[in-house]
Amino acid sequence: MKYEAERRALIQTALEIYESQLVVGTWGNVSLRLPAEEAMLITPSGMDYKVLDIEDPVQVSLDGSRIQGRWKPSIETPLHRRIYLAMPEVGAICHVHSPYASAYAVAGQAVPVVLEETAQVVGHAIEVAPYARCGSEELAEGTMQFLKGKRAVLLANHGLVAAGKDLADALKICYIVEKTARVSIMARLLGQVRELSKEDINALQHDFTFYGQSKDHT
Repeated sequence: MKYEAERRALIQTALEIYESQLVVGTWGNVSLRLPAEEAMLITPSGMDYKVLDIEDPVQVSLDGSRIQGRWKPSIETPLHRRIYLAMPEVGAICHVHSPYASAYAVAGQAVPVVLEETAQVVGHAIEVAPYARCGSEELAEGTMQFLKGKRAVLLANHGLVAAGKDLADALKICYIVEKTARVSIMARLLGQVRELSKEDINALQHDFTFYGQSKDHT
């Protein structure tokens, strides 16, 4: 089957967001860009992540037409499609309903940059796009006003969207935003929340580019 490796990676990521409790049941969705096809693979609508088969992800053109797949694609296909069209740097998208990030989305408050890893991985506060019904073009349009040029956005009364360079990157963004939301809520209970300065955020994000072992390290 074409794109077998990509399909397996998509299914594994979908299963991970379920097992890590970033979503409950069949909520949330995951997609992967297929650059050569000007298309994407996306999880099917309303299907149990634990039983997804390699044939179940749906291939959808970026113009919105279904290319391959026996199932209906995720209800949020218009949102994923709009992100890929507007942000060529994005290679994968994870949409989750994790509880602490969702709490900020319900409160209408941005998740602040209070941790170094938030600065390094995300690089900005995670703002809240205005409420619109799931699956609607209004949701897609409103989301792009807050996501363009960034890596994550909250959907009011809904959840979190992470736009990464690949599936691992998008998933990491979800974990970091959820941890940041949880820590900042706990910090509020203890007292003042101290956000990192813009200068520190920029420096941390820049230095993170060189984090880890270089290939020529001996």
